[in-house]
Amino acid sequence: MSIVIGLIGLTAATSIFWLVRRDQLHVNHALGWIIVAGLFAALGLAPTVVDYVALRLGIAYPPTLALSLGIVILTVKILLMDIERSRSEVALHRITQKLAILEAKIDTMSNEKCDERKPTSMVRAAHSD
Repeated sequence: MSIVIGLIGLTAATSIFWLVRRDQLHVNHALGWIIVAGLFAALGLAPTVVDYVALRLGIAYPPTLALSLGIVILTVKILLMDIERSRSEVALHRITQKLAILEAKIDTMSNEKCDERKPTSMVRAAHSD
């Protein structure tokens, strides 16, 4: 069983490297996943480490430690993803506002140029309406 988990970790690490190489996964995100894959491989190849640490911490059933740590790590990962998503949404909202302001300025400038090209009598007539 430990060899299977080690192979899963090595396969995950290889997949992550492949995704980074093909620019489908940003390097900043890949680092965390490579660490996770490395931990899978290490735990698969040396499962007694979890048993030793769990017994030292007073945990009667060692797999509970690994599962608990996994849940904590996934919770932190989800929290970091939400923080990043919130920042992206704020940035997108600000960019949208700036674009609207620039479009309004362009419309104003193009209207002013159109007014300059019209004969004076047409401009007076347009403003009197």
